[in-house]
Parts: sequence; C-alpha cells; structure tokens
Amino acid sequence: MPDYHDDLRLAHVLADAADAATMDRFKALDLKVETKPDMTPVSEADKAAEELIRGHLHRARPRDAILGEEYGIEGSGPRRWVIDPIDGTKNYVRGVPVWATLIALMEAGEDGFQPVMGVVSAPALNRRWWAAKGAGAFTGRSLTSATRMNVSEVGRVADASFAFSSLSGWEAQGRLDGLLDLTRACWRTRGYGDFWPYMMVAEGSVDICAEPELSLWDMAATAIIVQEAGGRFTSLDGVDGPGGGNAAASNGPLHDELLGYLNQRY
Repeated sequence: MPDYHDDLRLAHVLADAADAATMDRFKALDLKVETKPDMTPVSEADKAAEELIRGHLHRARPRDAILGEEYGIEGSGPRRWVIDPIDGTKNYVRGVPVWATLIALMEAGEDGFQPVMGVVSAPALNRRWWAAKGAGAFTGRSLTSATRMNVSEVGRVADASFAFSSLSGWEAQGRLDGLLDLTRACWRTRGYGDFWPYMMVAEGSVDICAEPELSLWDMAATAIIVQEAGGRFTSLDGVDGPGGGNAAASNGPLHDELLGYLNQRY
C-alpha cells in the first residue's frame, strides 16, 4: 500500500497556513462578503485561503491537479488535491466558530477518484483531524501530538445519536418524512451541520449523520477520516465514497438502517 506520510505532512503545512489566514479575518468588522450565483456566501477569507493553498501546492506538487470550491479545477493526472477553504462560511461570517478548512488528496483508481488522505482543521475550535489510507484516523494539534480515533460500537438506532444540518434540503428532495421518522427513532438528535458531525462520528461521540446536498470538496476529506476511523461513508443511495452529491456516515453497524430511514424503507 502506498505511503502518504509526505502528503499528510504537506497537508498539515497547508492547514497551518490557511488557519493563520482565516483566523486573521475571523470576526473582522470590515470582512468583505459576496453572494455567489448559487446564492451561497463567499468571503474574502475563502478566496485568500484557497489562493494560499494553491500557491503552496504549485510549488510542492506541480504535477498534481487541484480542485477547489472557489476557483474550480486546474491540471490533470491521477492525483488531485481537493480544497474547501472554509467549510461553514455562513458560520464564519456571523462569528460562529464552527468552520474548518478541508484538504484532501484523491487518486484515480478502478472506481474513479477516491480520497486517500484528508485533513480537517478548525482553528476557532482549536481542533484538527486527519487520516491517510491504511494508516488510521487521528485528532490533535500535530502529527507528533495526536490521538487515534475510532467510531462507536452502538448497535441500535434507538441508542444512537444522530446529527443533521437542517430540514429544508430534506424537504426539497422529498425525504423529510424519512428524516423525521429517523429522529423519532433515535436516542438523541442535534443539528451540528457542516464538517463537525462527520468528525464526531469518527471520534465516536455521534453515531450517524447525513446531509442531502453536498459538493465533492465538502466530503473528500471527511470521507477518508470516517472510513479510516472504522466507519462507513456513502451517498444516500449507498455508494461508498464522496462522489454522490450527498452523504450518509455512520459507525458501520447502523448504516443500512440509516439509509433505510432516509430512503423511506421503514
């Protein structure tokens, strides 16, 4: 199995640089915010962080392709870095500390591009999570100061903690009834949103989570971290990986039941 340690070390360097840039503008009174064509916000910090990461990658990995939320794709080949400079921009612009920079490396294979390394860095929470294929998932402040993560062993939905982002997206897809049935069946539900519930699934503090509409840069890093922590990450249709435009993540034993509720098979 390939060793992604050098790529992981580079991703930490990229995250350090992004953290410094985003924290410098967090809660700034003169922060400039625009509305993109899809009606989602983008701040000057989103753009600056992605430009910074791209610049580092151009120097350190000139042969690799780069896909980012703000500036699209450049380059080609079997290796592709996937960047979300600020996941949780709405939180960022309102001063809520739940946002993160997501950095993933994907490689081409028989099933298309799949993530092989990912880092999620949430500097306002003073938290960071990461994983590489075959090497496990970890949380801490650095590669040398880290704790290995494992998903929970909860085996019944009735005992499960479920996290979701909002109700509106589920309603738009006609999945709201299934979602509500799932919330009634679970022990506990919370609307954490964005990257955080996936990290809590990886840590074992949340057992299941799902979102109805996402982009690849929202999922590439979180998917490999959940998987390397021993969990499952699929689309709502049950296809493994972050390529389905939506996500369901779990500790594993609860996954089929999670999908059953969200697809209204229960």
